[in-house]
Amino acid sequence: MNGKSHEVKIKVRYAETDQMGVVHHGNYALYLEVARIEWLSALGISYKKMEEDGIGLPVVSLQINYKKSAYYDDVLTVKTTLAKAPSVSVEFDYEIVNNTGEIIATAKTILAFIDMTKNRPTRPPKFFLEALKN
Repeated sequence: MNGKSHEVKIKVRYAETDQMGVVHHGNYALYLEVARIEWLSALGISYKKMEEDGIGLPVVSLQINYKKSAYYDDVLTVKTTLAKAPSVSVEFDYEIVNNTGEIIATAKTILAFIDMTKNRPTRPPKFFLEALKN
């Protein structure tokens, strides 16, 4: 279960940068979300379907360590790795690499499984755990 990884490429858009062409730090959270949704999709899990079934997955913790700047038109590779087996929460580690293979940021997120009808924490759905076994 632990260590399942997926990589996604994200091209930095002009709107994500400042006047010097450097990616604004707030955009990294969006890159992590894209990578996380793609990680789920690669396992055959639809986040939309999970929400339709009444399970939410809000971020409860986000930590980003910036090492180098990313720039307009860079193609970043975001590697998402399951940090540990999910319980009422799921933890991911991330590594963001630039065009030349340099690590520009590392990150960690913790998301909670929420029963959206009761607005309370819940265990991960069975289909989520089953997808991790494959």
